[in-house]
Amino acid sequence: MQEEIKKAVEVLRSGGVILYPTDTVWGLGCDATNENAVRKVFEIKNRKEVKAMLVLIDNAAKLQTYLEEVPDMAWDLVEFAEKPLTIIYPDAKNLASNLIGEDKSIGIRVTREAFSKRLCEQFRRPIVSTSANISGEKTPLKFSEIADAIKLKVDYVVNFRQDDSTKPKPSSIIKLGRGNLFEMIRE
Repeated sequence: MQEEIKKAVEVLRSGGVILYPTDTVWGLGCDATNENAVRKVFEIKNRKEVKAMLVLIDNAAKLQTYLEEVPDMAWDLVEFAEKPLTIIYPDAKNLASNLIGEDKSIGIRVTREAFSKRLCEQFRRPIVSTSANISGEKTPLKFSEIADAIKLKVDYVVNFRQDDSTKPKPSSIIKLGRGNLFEMIRE
């Protein structure tokens, strides 16, 4: 695992795009602070830049680096989540501008899964995480379901858990507003 993380980090640092296992499905990833890298992911997915993508971080304390203000309830939501939880926050900062929503929002998930957590730790920046498919097509649930067109366009395919046949579960998604208002988007 460590050798694969090392290779993936090198690609991320050079502005490349990786195909990697996450805490949910296999994802396309890049440096979430690099506009050109984010643009490459949009191009690979054939996706308009107005459609949102989320980022992974390894530690809730890092939320303060990427948000103008962390809503109070976010700390408890992240700490007590029993499955992967993506939270859409208002007022993103320090991320690629083409990753931030028109309303300045950003989806962030604190990953607890071993590979993606260590990848984030060693990269020391947030990593884009979006499903490994062409926009509008079915999300592949296993590595073997990922289209060759996707595999051929990325700069590095992580060679870890490719044979895992465990059916992944999507993350829950909650949108937080100001004043501790929230909306459950997906349970």
